Amino acid sequence: MAITEQPNTQNLHEATFQKLRSLLVEGKIAPGSKLNERELAESLNVSRTPIREAIRRLAADGLVELIANRGAIAVQLSLEDVIHTFDVIADLEGFSGELAASNISDAALSELEALQYEMMASYARRDLSSYYKLNLCIHHLINQAANNPVLSHLFSQVNARIEALRFRSNQDGVKWEKAVEEHQEMLDALKARDSKRMRKIMIAHVQNKRDVVVQLLKAEADAVEIIK
Repeated sequence: MAITEQPNTQNLHEATFQKLRSLLVEGKIAPGSKLNERELAESLNVSRTPIREAIRRLAADGLVELIANRGAIAVQLSLEDVIHTFDVIADLEGFSGELAASNISDAALSELEALQYEMMASYARRDLSSYYKLNLCIHHLINQAANNPVLSHLFSQVNARIEALRFRSNQDGVKWEKAVEEHQEMLDALKARDSKRMRKIMIAHVQNKRDVVVQLLKAEADAVEIIK
């Protein structure tokens, strides 16, 4: 888990940021937990300077809250916040997919096919961490293919709020298989340059994620009530 000190400060800071981001997205730092700079620095074998910079960037991305007298806290969304965010993302991804089907270049389509192949290999190994990173790359590439910088900015900003929840939605084997099938449908629609179909697939894909996450959060809330 340690990050080796590198002579290039920029590379070290970027590596620290990416590692902390992964810890948050994969739930290894639980929502609502405080990010302890000293402990994180020791864990990642870096000084506290790149840790502080990473925390500032994570706060800007919406993954961390900076609270007076408490420090940095991993974001914990209410059920209502989760539903509202997924609904916004569904429309953004639907519009993004629609534009991408019309604008995507042959080079970008080839890159998507390669990423899809790698993602399927991760799925076959049941390597959720690798799968999710490739999955996110695919969604970002589709978003970039839409060729709308404002849409890309909005997507990145809003999606950051629910990345950890999107990651967890694939922990159910049946739901994960369904998500994989939907990704193949996306690729097929893009190859066919079918904008309407692509919009429909993208919206349904995100709505399915939302439903899985809501079910998961409600089950966890019920379990806490039973314990009480």
